Amino acid sequence: MNYKQTIEYLYTQLPMFSRIGPAAYKKDIHNTIELCDALKNPQNKFKSIHIAGTNGKGSTSHMLAAILQQAGYKTGLYTSPHIKDFGERIRIDGKMIDQNFVIAFAEKTKAICSKIEPSFFELTVAMAFEYFASEKVDIAVIETGLGGRLDSTNIISPILSIITNIGLDHTNLLGNTISEIAQEKAGIIKLNTPVIIGESTTETSPIFEEKSAEMGTTAIYADNIITIESVEMNNNHLQCRCHNKIEKTTELIYLDLTGAYQIKNLKTVLAATSILNKVGFNITPGHKKNALSKVKKLTGFKGRWEVIAENPLLILDVAHNKDGIQSVVNQLQEQYPNSHLHIVVGFVNDKDISGILDLLPKNASYYFTNAHIERALPFEILKLKAEEKNLMGEGYDNVNDAIYAAKSNAEKKDVILVCGSFFILSEIDENQL
Repeated sequence: MNYKQTIEYLYTQLPMFSRIGPAAYKKDIHNTIELCDALKNPQNKFKSIHIAGTNGKGSTSHMLAAILQQAGYKTGLYTSPHIKDFGERIRIDGKMIDQNFVIAFAEKTKAICSKIEPSFFELTVAMAFEYFASEKVDIAVIETGLGGRLDSTNIISPILSIITNIGLDHTNLLGNTISEIAQEKAGIIKLNTPVIIGESTTETSPIFEEKSAEMGTTAIYADNIITIESVEMNNNHLQCRCHNKIEKTTELIYLDLTGAYQIKNLKTVLAATSILNKVGFNITPGHKKNALSKVKKLTGFKGRWEVIAENPLLILDVAHNKDGIQSVVNQLQEQYPNSHLHIVVGFVNDKDISGILDLLPKNASYYFTNAHIERALPFEILKLKAEEKNLMGEGYDNVNDAIYAAKSNAEKKDVILVCGSFFILSEIDENQL
């Protein structure tokens, strides 16, 4: 098989959550254990950092990987899902996985795959671990898929665990309450291993503290280490004055990820660097400053408050649950209070559509669309649900047609937002924009 055929094999022969939804989710880690046993447990051959959370884990992973790269460490990065290219999931120092390795790995694991029938995610996790081990990375940043306790990535023994936040998402799989979801995310807390909690709440903190005590460690809250003293936009960067309470230092950070919600993630990342320095890493203020000013360049990060055109402003964001959508809407209303909004939106069918629609502004123009995967909510259904909430607009089967219509209707001072799903963004043809 060539690379294209190999990727098609991975997509079509293995159950894939992004394509078919919960049917692809395995509520145990036995397949991953068996796969990695067959590969002689590559996950034990490199140091790792494990990151879970409802929102922000991708941004946190990329920021932390950028800093480690800038500090001179050969850094693996595993995240999901990808937007355009499968290789986005598995990177070393920002470079996507070698295509020949993907082909060889798929061939090598065909026999065991036919025996245990792993999901797409289970196999790609094992692929990432094997790649990082074979390339002898110094450290790998590993983002969970869903949850934590039963996530395929949860066979690693990290030097640091991070839980960014807890929100109501994937409730059909992880639990119907914040507490139940927190219990699942807390499953990445390991024996005698430091854990950073990005956001503390009265509902989740007792859960994290109980699990940490059980594992012989202490939950470290990012808020207790880092405070953000000021934030302003400066030359397409967020200029943040950050104070470290432990190190008693203040630094000015220019972050090229300009979504306002990145401030929470920045605190978590800076807290993590303090802990990493305590366990033997050498991350200087210069490393942090240089890396955070060019995260997108260093790691290939996309799809978070990504401005790809101006006059009218065109913003792409993968926000796809209530907390994510609320953050994006808040920033739009604060940053562009006098601009008319054109919102191109599409969702998968297992989200709290009604709850999300309640958060969207009534006075925007809407362009309802869908991705071309089995999980996609047809735009016709989304349009009807939106009309029940007094959100009015037209429907389009192709996101590029929806964006074209929005651009045709928008004035130069208006703002166009495309959001709702990784899979909507993946089908955008930027050559047509």
